[in-house]
Amino acid sequence: MTREPSRRLAALDGLRGVAALIVVFYHLSLVARPFLSADQWAWLTRSPLKLLTAGTESVLVFFVLSGLVVALPALRDGFGWLGYYGGRMLRLYLPVWASLALVAVSIALLPRDPASVTPDSWLLRGNAETISWPQLFQEASLWKASYDVNNVLWSLRWELVFSLALPLFIIAARALQRTWVFAASLAVVATVTGRLVDVDALVYLPVFFLGTLMAVRLPELRAAVGAWPWWGRLGLGVASSALLIASWLARPLEGAISADLLWGLAGPGAAGLVIVAIASPTAERVLSSPFPAWLGRVSFSLYLVQLPVIGTLAFALGDANWPIIVAAAIPGSLLLAWLFHKGVEVPSHRLAKLVARKLNQLSSTESTLPAGSVNQQMTGPHEGSAGRAMPRSSVNSPS
Repeated sequence: MTREPSRRLAALDGLRGVAALIVVFYHLSLVARPFLSADQWAWLTRSPLKLLTAGTESVLVFFVLSGLVVALPALRDGFGWLGYYGGRMLRLYLPVWASLALVAVSIALLPRDPASVTPDSWLLRGNAETISWPQLFQEASLWKASYDVNNVLWSLRWELVFSLALPLFIIAARALQRTWVFAASLAVVATVTGRLVDVDALVYLPVFFLGTLMAVRLPELRAAVGAWPWWGRLGLGVASSALLIASWLARPLEGAISADLLWGLAGPGAAGLVIVAIASPTAERVLSSPFPAWLGRVSFSLYLVQLPVIGTLAFALGDANWPIIVAAAIPGSLLLAWLFHKGVEVPSHRLAKLVARKLNQLSSTESTLPAGSVNQQMTGPHEGSAGRAMPRSSVNSPS
């Protein structure tokens, strides 16, 4: 079945960029937390201000974006699956490996002294002070459950799982597109259930599925929500934002079943924000403006390099100097993200496109060859169609 062409939706890039910056703010808030009073922390996290530091919830926005943007090209007839897998793996792994190398170099040049930061703080619990080769290789595989060298890679693990299972997501979304409300409700129930029983696959993979459901119904979705009056789209944005941080606004229910139930609503909240981004002219103008658009271009790089910057500064200066760390880490992360984007991410994307094109040419050539001539074609140069370019996807992410 042929779907609406997978044209670039500029507002989604801007949304991805804003979400990546919020993740930076979130990690900086964790650095500052030991030095904030209970009232200050409550104002920061149990009020609408939490939207500025909704780090884990912003990752759910990445997951919805991936479910949508990665699936869109695959809905077209003749999609090159061989090229998709080859290119997609390169797009994910090469920047990840470079980010791990960056952390390793930073720790080698500026050793991290545990005594320089608050005991039992997030800095000690979530960031490696030393690195071993086995640890580095385990995190580089993206199959590890938890990550200390570059803590954000936990989400890339789920991006990898989704990317590998994309055909299953598309089959399910197409089969359920006529009953999409029921399907979306099942996804939300699965997320809540996963939170209650502590099964991460149930928590996160249904959020990707919400994005894939959007992909199979994108024209209808944009037309329907786009026809709403402005106040309807504004209401959707406000409601989605509230759902995204509902578990924080409802505290002190923390630790109760009701808190887990509310956290499960963050997935549909993230999906609602994506819908607003693609259907609201106002949101599109804001998210397509220069700074969000630039953030969108470097979002994957920003996501990967911000913790090396924050961790290095915190261990070097001591987390008691958190105002200086915040003041230095934000511009430092943005600058390093731009350099990483130019030096690592863009070349990785070019290589991924080249590999995808070659693999699709190989697949196309083999499908037209008579039996017995395949081996000869596989060992020589291949001519054929230009192949299908890899879609720009969000990893996690923001890739």
